[in-house]
Amino acid sequence: MNELDIMDLHVEVEGKEILHGLNLVVKQGEVAALMGPNGSGKSTLAYTLMGHPKYKITKGRIKYKGIDITEMPVDQRAKLGIFLSFQYPQEIAGVSLSNFLRTAYMSLKGQKISVIDFMKLLKEKMKHLRVEDTFASRYLNEGFSGGEKKKAEILQLAVLQPEMAILDETDSGLDIDALRIVAEGVNSLRGPQLGVLIITHYQRILNYIKPDKVHILMKGKLVKSGGPELAEHLEQMGYDWLHEEEDKV
Repeated sequence: MNELDIMDLHVEVEGKEILHGLNLVVKQGEVAALMGPNGSGKSTLAYTLMGHPKYKITKGRIKYKGIDITEMPVDQRAKLGIFLSFQYPQEIAGVSLSNFLRTAYMSLKGQKISVIDFMKLLKEKMKHLRVEDTFASRYLNEGFSGGEKKKAEILQLAVLQPEMAILDETDSGLDIDALRIVAEGVNSLRGPQLGVLIITHYQRILNYIKPDKVHILMKGKLVKSGGPELAEHLEQMGYDWLHEEEDKV
């Protein structure tokens, strides 16, 4: 089984260490949630897993499909099957969503696809995710609402068909209706061929996307793991009880 294996990971940004020896395994076909308060290192982990050069690994390894990807560039990680959904997707004026996705698709698959064939594929995915037809012709994220940007990210996930998806605070800035639509999109793509790491601050998205495992990150360290009930406990108690447990250690 393919899995993302993070071993004793230490990461620093601009000379400051953010992650302090993190160990985590996410298996293909599994939905894992990584929760933690602001500043705990969640987004640092997401960008590090995707290979952002700003995030320097000082110790530890990252393996995917048994391959050491610790020093692998971003494009090779993507071709290997890793996908990152951004917390704050960037706007790209002048580039339509359909053209962007077709270019990304050909780059990842290493093969050409005609505009007609790609539009057929794209419309199938848009229908499946209940995305409006006009979405495809709009410039990437330009003038998009927060919910539309996140829907575009899930559409990218559906079209590119990665095997490991990292969703960095996909619920950030969404109202209840947009959150439900995005969650339904993720659930519709869920299956044995896709591993998902949902990174979130709040439990609310987990009301719609039921995780198999929940992990809690605090101050750059993984402090607790469990099942879906752990997220529910966090919703009731907050993170204070974990601070108290940490102080006792």
